[in-house]
Amino acid sequence: MASEEVLKAVFPFLESVDLASCMSVSKQWNDIARDDFFWKCLCGKRWPSICKRPNPPSVTYYQLYKTFHKRQHRRTLLPPRISFDDLEFFIDIWAENTLLFSEVVPGSVLQTGFKIPPSGVCDLLKYNLEGSEYKMTFPVEPRFTIPSGQNQNVSVSVMVGRKDSNKVARVINKSMFDYIDRSSYRALAFDYLDISPGYPFTTGIRAWISLLFMEDGNEDLMHVFGIQMDFCDVANSKEEVLWLLDILDWK
Repeated sequence: MASEEVLKAVFPFLESVDLASCMSVSKQWNDIARDDFFWKCLCGKRWPSICKRPNPPSVTYYQLYKTFHKRQHRRTLLPPRISFDDLEFFIDIWAENTLLFSEVVPGSVLQTGFKIPPSGVCDLLKYNLEGSEYKMTFPVEPRFTIPSGQNQNVSVSVMVGRKDSNKVARVINKSMFDYIDRSSYRALAFDYLDISPGYPFTTGIRAWISLLFMEDGNEDLMHVFGIQMDFCDVANSKEEVLWLLDILDWK
């Protein structure tokens, strides 16, 4: 039996990784292993219904198997179409009818965050500030104080503006800081993003905002020294955050 006939008799019984390895042995083996019949056999094991058609739904069964046999890993994002320099955030915090904080925060400032956490910050909060997740943090000056237990009366609204198109989108709409994580000294609020109608299957994404505070030995008062915002449900890098902001419902 000629060597080519032996290979053609053996190759149909190989798994895909072994058949692919045979393609790198020599030109002869490569030519034989590329025979679409062998790859049709592999496709038939994984997707029997596809092989009921007289011809493959793609160019070849080899190309079909090569493209779809593995779960797609996260693809590299294209460069975002906007930058933090194009953005400014309008942040307003209320305690019932009293305005506690109202600032226009440039995107570049929000992106930069804390260089050095202020003294007196607990270790767990310091770990949160220095963590690998992409969170945008900026200091509050002057600091403001919230009586402990009244955080549920404190609300926040966040709008974001684009200087390149003079459009505005809503990020958070009058959400309450109804949860306090005392282990890391954060009061948290969230809202669901308004995504552009052009992306109908992108829903349920939350924007989180946290008040970072210290108690300074008085558990009855929360001294807020910083504000942190993130979209860590889906976006954990600068590029992912910018792409997410780009698909908001800008008006």
